[in-house]
Amino acid sequence: MAMNSSLHQLPLSRRSVIQAGSVGLLGLSLPQLSLLEAKTPPAKKKAKSVIYIFLSGGLSQIDSFDMKPEGSTKYRGPFKPIKTKTDGIQICEHLPLLAQQSNHWAICRSLTHPFNEHSQGHMVMLSGRSDLPPGFNLNKPKPTDWPSITSIAKEQLATQQSLLPVVALPEKIIHRTGRTIPGQFGGVMGAHSDPWFLEVSRFDGNSYGAFPEYNFHHQKGKLARPQKGFQAPQLELPQGLSRNRFKRRLEVLNSIKNQQEHLRKQKSVAGYERYYQLAVDLLSDQKTREAFDLSKVPEEKLKRYGKNSFGWSLLMARQLVEAGVRLVQVNLGNNETWDTHVNAFHNLKNFLFPPTDQAVSALLEDLVQSDLLEDTLVVMAGEFGRTPRIFSIGKGNPPGRDHWGPVQTVWFAGGGVRGGTVIGSSDKDGGLPKDDPQKPENFASTIYEALGIPRSAHWNQVGGRPHPVYRAEPIPGLL
Repeated sequence: MAMNSSLHQLPLSRRSVIQAGSVGLLGLSLPQLSLLEAKTPPAKKKAKSVIYIFLSGGLSQIDSFDMKPEGSTKYRGPFKPIKTKTDGIQICEHLPLLAQQSNHWAICRSLTHPFNEHSQGHMVMLSGRSDLPPGFNLNKPKPTDWPSITSIAKEQLATQQSLLPVVALPEKIIHRTGRTIPGQFGGVMGAHSDPWFLEVSRFDGNSYGAFPEYNFHHQKGKLARPQKGFQAPQLELPQGLSRNRFKRRLEVLNSIKNQQEHLRKQKSVAGYERYYQLAVDLLSDQKTREAFDLSKVPEEKLKRYGKNSFGWSLLMARQLVEAGVRLVQVNLGNNETWDTHVNAFHNLKNFLFPPTDQAVSALLEDLVQSDLLEDTLVVMAGEFGRTPRIFSIGKGNPPGRDHWGPVQTVWFAGGGVRGGTVIGSSDKDGGLPKDDPQKPENFASTIYEALGIPRSAHWNQVGGRPHPVYRAEPIPGLL
């Protein structure tokens, strides 16, 4: 089948048909392909889905959704606020499309936690816990880490009727040094609780994953070598494979057994049968397969989301939600792209805000037009905010802002969110919560509530005691 011509421009490569024994080409480890066992059922018969957009590196609250135009020049930055569709709410001039959709979104300007380091911030915002786990390591995930929100949701939502309750895309969050950032995995719940990482945007050490065609980190912003591209997987049965379910399972089993050497190299293999079963179910469910395929999406829609991996990741997230996936985490910014220490305003204006504004606003429009917005909560946050004070690193470098855990703005839309709402506020400099402070625990509970996970639910530590899913109330006044 020929691809849409616009898919070649990124470039977007359609890999060869994925047969049962090569599902690992999606970047999945075997534990992530374990059969989804039935756990605590959702409280609602028709619980909502969630798309969690994670801005790795840390979005500057003062330069985006919590501007301080009357503040000192040491703090406020060069950007101007603009009116939104909601009276009394202003946001950055470089987010004009989102400004016109404020009736669909709300913001919390007072989320706070105590950490200013990237790995620590990732842990607390991806796990929904303000305390670090015992023995936490900044440089690598550990089996003693707290489980991620995605892992807890996976356990709670897994049913025989939901093949893929949780997906994370377009890749794991990886630092430019090659280390994998902790906080994304099952931790003490076990590797089988890791979310399904659908790795469709390849990180080559010089490009920025889900970010478009630019590369900068503590730099002045420059055009980078092209990234390896967004590789939308095509999940289809091998040519000539029988449609009879029993025979298909035998073919899948034989196909996998032919790759025993590859499978033996994988660590922590917890039973091949679960891997076989999920592979079979994925390949046999047409709606799920089609959700991963962007080749049939009209070119106009592809352009509307933006010709970059992030835009198309959000488009894929929207399709997955429609296909029944309950929680999709979209990582915008591998290698901590939003870490704007140097030349922050040039980079935000030209490289970061435009694709974000375009893609997120397109997602909202698409969800509205598809009647999916009320059933889909979209959240957007990073690991922390940025310092209120502008500073420069080194002589002659353009200014930026440092890491800042004490306050950030988090963004919500759909899923019953009261559009045009502002929860909490920061002080005059945008550095500390002024009123109604919220914590990562409140943030995580908001996601669990939208998913319909009951307040009485618990997750189970491997070989240990159960832990409550909810560690705080959902953010009040939001839903």
